[in-house]
Amino acid sequence: MTHVQTLIEAGLTEALITGGDLAVSSPIDGTEIACVAQTRTDGLPQVLDRAEAAFHAWRQVPAPRRGELVRLLGEELRAGKQALGAVVTLEAGKITSEGLGEVQEMIDICDFAVGLSRQLYGLTIASERRGHRMMETWHPLGPTAVITAFNFPVAVWSWNTALALVCGNPVIWKPSEKSPLTAMASIAALNRALERFGDAPEGLVQLVIGGAEIGDALVSSPRVPLVSATGSTRMGRIVAPKVAERFGRSILELGGNNAMIVAPSADLDMAVRAIVFSAVGTAGQRCTSLRRLIVHEDLRTGLVGKLKAAYASLPVGDPRAPGTLVGPLIDMGARAQMLAALEQARAEGGVVHGGAPVEAVPGGAYVSPALVEMPAQSAIVQTETFAPILYVMGYRSLDEAIALQNGVPQGLSSCIFTRDLREAESFLSATGSDCGIANVNIGPSGAEIGGAFGGEKETGGGRESGSDAWKGYMRRATNTINYSDALPLAQGVKFDI
Repeated sequence: MTHVQTLIEAGLTEALITGGDLAVSSPIDGTEIACVAQTRTDGLPQVLDRAEAAFHAWRQVPAPRRGELVRLLGEELRAGKQALGAVVTLEAGKITSEGLGEVQEMIDICDFAVGLSRQLYGLTIASERRGHRMMETWHPLGPTAVITAFNFPVAVWSWNTALALVCGNPVIWKPSEKSPLTAMASIAALNRALERFGDAPEGLVQLVIGGAEIGDALVSSPRVPLVSATGSTRMGRIVAPKVAERFGRSILELGGNNAMIVAPSADLDMAVRAIVFSAVGTAGQRCTSLRRLIVHEDLRTGLVGKLKAAYASLPVGDPRAPGTLVGPLIDMGARAQMLAALEQARAEGGVVHGGAPVEAVPGGAYVSPALVEMPAQSAIVQTETFAPILYVMGYRSLDEAIALQNGVPQGLSSCIFTRDLREAESFLSATGSDCGIANVNIGPSGAEIGGAFGGEKETGGGRESGSDAWKGYMRRATNTINYSDALPLAQGVKFDI
């Protein structure tokens, strides 16, 4: 199937993918596969007008009815899973199973959000005053901007959009300029769901395509009460102050520098399998990718040997080919950053295994995953490089291992492999991992949608997807109802007139 056929199969038309001013290339071979129209910043006021009008109508729709739209979207995604997954592979370079897995995440969050549409619960609170009742109510917040990155070009949008829609908010989506085609294909699926739904307001979900200029205009607009942004810590440092300056709300999911501790009692065969997928899956371009391996010194030499053998057997190549496990980096710039990071690691005392360019498909940015033995947690180890680089360090005591785990600016995902209950519980305790995700005997990568996703420190503190993350998309009101014939004041205050 040609590139154009892949895009048309996913619901795009030749008119949408030709004649624009933004060239889109496939990381598979570096070739241009589309040229799409960008959104002009002077057109953003009209986008916001439509979003505000949609909000005024959508917030009046009962939440279970709003959930019906999300249910229909899930049906469309099920029907188009193969086609959309193929676009993810074409545009983001993910191997076929990962492209399909990302669409499955979209389906899963739709299922979650449909149930949530009947569970937007508030608390009933005991009042200190006789004849009074207190309660919480949750209300739609308003137009929600969703800014996504290239590495999960559709799943992260769906995490936010499914929740925002059932909560009563319209959505304005700005995808990465490196992956607009997957966004356009997702909107095509949503449009089919909207047609079946029948009475949704115009402008309920809108797509804006472009780079920093349109993103800055969206982030800076006081007409957007909530911005959910996924990307680098550098991007978060730009977004957060601009939203805060206008007293908006932001959900930030930023960089990760995720670690695994391998304790003396660990099941090493299971640990090796978890390490390899977590470190090299998606060519190391997940925010939850494993980047630091902290191994007990008694195991270090043997485990490194097992990993070197496993890494040497990994098929690197065209992500569409059967058997491929490592596809390309997103572009040549990403490969250059990886090679520069390895040079810095060598300068800081690291011993590098692998990490060389691979000429798998002409024009693509292919590399062999790198395993780097480090003498200490140096500057490069504390820096997130979005590539398949795994730094290996040793430890003697669990306290030392946890200190290494926590001793980086990022705080997204973490894990420990151990069969010692005390070690596992210590890792999960208040004195253990400081990350938003902490796992035992499972890698840091590959979170399920049922749990709130996000992390602390330079990861931004935001939470998306499951659990009670829906509260971030709503405003809370505390209500007190006096059903007595008296008017007592709280705290025993007397003010008789």
